[in-house]
Amino acid sequence: MELRGNRGSVGVLGFSVSGTGTPVNSIITAVRQQDYSASVWLRRREKLEHSQQKCIMIFALVCCFAILMALIFSAVDIWGDEDGITEENCSKNCRAVLVENIPEDISFLDNTTSHLPLSVGLYNLLDQAIRVVEIVSPLWVLNSSDYESSFQPAARQGRALLSRLQGLKAKGIQLKISSGMIDSTELRTLARHNAEVHYVNMTALTQGHLLSSFWVVDKRHFYIGSGSMDWRSLATRKELGVLVYNCSCLALDLHRVFSLYWGLQYKDFIPSFWSKRVFALFNRDTPLELTLNSTKAEAYVSSSPDVFIPKHRSNDLEAISRVIQEAHHFIYISIIDYLPLLSSNTHRYWSRIDSLIREALILRKVRVRLLISCWEKTHPLTFNFMWSLKSLCMEQANCSLEAKFFNPRVLRDGSLQGINHNRFMVTDRAIYLGNLDWLGNEFSFNAGVGLVISQPEGIEERNSTVVEQLRVAFERDWFSRYARSLQANKIPICNKHHIDRLVPVKTSHLDIGPVPIRTAQHDNGPATIRNSHKEDGQTPVKTRHHDDRLSKISRQGVASGHVPIIGSYQDEGRVKLSHLDSRQVQIKDHYHDNPMDPPSQSAESSGSREISNRFL
Repeated sequence: MELRGNRGSVGVLGFSVSGTGTPVNSIITAVRQQDYSASVWLRRREKLEHSQQKCIMIFALVCCFAILMALIFSAVDIWGDEDGITEENCSKNCRAVLVENIPEDISFLDNTTSHLPLSVGLYNLLDQAIRVVEIVSPLWVLNSSDYESSFQPAARQGRALLSRLQGLKAKGIQLKISSGMIDSTELRTLARHNAEVHYVNMTALTQGHLLSSFWVVDKRHFYIGSGSMDWRSLATRKELGVLVYNCSCLALDLHRVFSLYWGLQYKDFIPSFWSKRVFALFNRDTPLELTLNSTKAEAYVSSSPDVFIPKHRSNDLEAISRVIQEAHHFIYISIIDYLPLLSSNTHRYWSRIDSLIREALILRKVRVRLLISCWEKTHPLTFNFMWSLKSLCMEQANCSLEAKFFNPRVLRDGSLQGINHNRFMVTDRAIYLGNLDWLGNEFSFNAGVGLVISQPEGIEERNSTVVEQLRVAFERDWFSRYARSLQANKIPICNKHHIDRLVPVKTSHLDIGPVPIRTAQHDNGPATIRNSHKEDGQTPVKTRHHDDRLSKISRQGVASGHVPIIGSYQDEGRVKLSHLDSRQVQIKDHYHDNPMDPPSQSAESSGSREISNRFL
């Protein structure tokens, strides 16, 4: 018994009894079961955690894929997602019409070509509208004052156009406007009449201005030109643009430029990537092949500045370069300002366009004509660059560069009428019609749009082509009495503020009126031709044999209350003023009292200056 008890207590056979009488094997079994359960639980926990991780990864991948697909499908612009227009059914049989505004005080010969008035053309576009009208304009100043309307009856065209735009709501037509002007009475009025207005903060984006000027109607018709939503563009300024009808392929491409502006509302940064919905459909390498006015043509839309260029879009400089490089016989340019400087503060030469003109003259012997506006903002360095270009053709065979300045008329109160706001180039093969002046800063900071249309030379019915029509319009302006040639030893005076002082001169008891005296300090001509007086110090005076045409202009100006601006018809300091009364015309010397604006301001575009000042 003792042995059993000892064995039982000692557990020789592996059995023992706990103090409470529980067998040891039961404890071991329980422990083993607990270990097994723990291992099973741990394994299950690991599987669960692994499954959760897999689910999280899968969920993350699904989310990323969904986001990626959303971005892709939001960017994919399969033809047909915009008003049912597809590559197969978009219209390529188009009609183009040139539109102009010729001020009442500018008259050409009766046999010269005239085009559809700008106001009538815009009204026609509104008549074509069914669903939506999209407008981009640098200015919105359609309401002229009562005084201006009474003085310029054509100024009422601005109010009439504003009324037509307000009436779109009643017709169920949506009006969408993209503008850089924050403070505009006209825009607030249109917004109250159900127009959608998006503002583009160009100052924050590029430190420039939104100078684009175009309309898109139902993505089928459009207008591009120099005229903006300003009553002066419909009354007192010389403007030119083009209307294109039933051309949905090209109109859709211009609509994408509008969509780019539309998406920049209130943004103070430029997107790192653009949606494919604003990608260009055509460019200078792959233009649209279409039929324009029953003749074959190619066309595409360009834009500026470079930071606003999405994929496949050609910028304005590329478009201008291609048109110049493909010219074979002539290049005619009509522009407000021409100044190949990137920054007039430091006078850094900007050669992008200037060098192309020089290459065309010297290497390809292409005839070049530049018609530049002569107005109160014309920079004095413009004449230096014109002389530089003309000097290239000295003693050069088959080299021809001509430069003229289009002189508007000035009223007695100093305001200008008939400023030539055209911005286009025409060659023997193509046209470029844009919104920007040809200044370095213009293409770098300001937003603009251009249209390039090229047509072959050998086609029949050449007179119906846009290229030929624009050439005829240029030559009409070029040979008009308002275009003054740039000649040696003659510095055009584009505004009375450029005259240093006027002194009365009497010779042989004949009072010929004041004669401008230029000082070396403000003489901006080249050093070799700065002398505007005779060596003996006498001021040459021309008392007879006045130019008949000039006399006629002067008589007309006095009778109508206008005084012609003194232009390049001066002959070494002589001023031709005829049929004026005995009173001397005194012009206040603002040039000394108010020195010329800093070059940075002088080199600005006319559009940006107008946006800053609203009125000239």
